[in-house]
Amino acid sequence: MHLISINVGRRRHLAHRSFTGSTGIGKEPVATPVQVGPLGLEGDAVVNRKHHGGPDQAVYVYRAEDYAWWSAELGRPMAPGTFGDNLTVAGLPGAGAVIGSRLDFGNVELEITAPRIPCNTLAARMDDPGFVKRFMDAARPGYYCRVIRPGALSAGAGFSLRDYQAAPVSTLEIFAARSRRSSPAELRRFLAAPIDERTRTDYLRQLAARDPDTPD
Repeated sequence: MHLISINVGRRRHLAHRSFTGSTGIGKEPVATPVQVGPLGLEGDAVVNRKHHGGPDQAVYVYRAEDYAWWSAELGRPMAPGTFGDNLTVAGLPGAGAVIGSRLDFGNVELEITAPRIPCNTLAARMDDPGFVKRFMDAARPGYYCRVIRPGALSAGAGFSLRDYQAAPVSTLEIFAARSRRSSPAELRRFLAAPIDERTRTDYLRQLAARDPDTPD
């Protein structure tokens, strides 16, 4: 397993019928080492901090294998960073990963916290108002990570994957649950995993809104 590309974006204006405004989704590969801190990559723009970024979604990772799938699906090459990923990696065993699993690059360690949920900014980036649904149907969301050990990263670095053993919850389970109503039992199971705080807050709100007598 190794790091194919490190991708950094600056604030840009994007105008499209699905989204108009400033965004940092446009990432481009960089050739030099990049410092990874608790809030992400040095020099990388995070514009909408209400829905993106923060310590639990500091780094977005996407698999090169999924880019290859999209290239075939869309009939055109897909460059690293197209989906706004900070790190494009090769060798992870599948499109899903267990929440709490860690990517250990040696001097940098990341913990997987959530799948990426597509929004209209991605649809605008892809110039396709229907791309949110297409991305959901493909079930290749990539992973948001928190930074456990900050440091410098360079393209080409190798890394290892350490699966989270307690209460395993897949990123694809979280991803699929966005399109349906989860039971209280499922919400509690998800909450037992080290998910990101945005998702945790949403699940706690859903639980609190349920009738306490609702069966699991």
